Amino acid sequence: MTSERSRLHPAFLDRQRHRLEALRRQLLQVRRGLDSEQASANAELSGQAREYEDDAQKLTALELQGNLSAADDERLSNIERALQKIDDGTYGLSDSSGKSIPIERLEASPEALYTIDEQQSREMAR
Repeated sequence: MTSERSRLHPAFLDRQRHRLEALRRQLLQVRRGLDSEQASANAELSGQAREYEDDAQKLTALELQGNLSAADDERLSNIERALQKIDDGTYGLSDSSGKSIPIERLEASPEALYTIDEQQSREMAR
């Protein structure tokens, strides 16, 4: 990683900070809603007769929710890192190479930490 500083316009950085903070609030609000919904469902079903099909559907739903939660966790982590990079003056520079991330990518995905090529390489390596 390089110690180079971002050369993005302060108004753009301010707009991105607001977008990132809004995304973080939205993801946390959805997570609280899902946790509340799961607790309600568990309370509602306790003591009731159980059907195997219901259990299979619940397991499938829990697996899907777990996958979505993992993706949300990663996105929240990226949002926090992007906010830190704004504070550090390195927002818009790749965490991997220090290369500039195109403005179009940052507008589409304000939490982007890597160039598109670097991100694709990271995803293929997983």
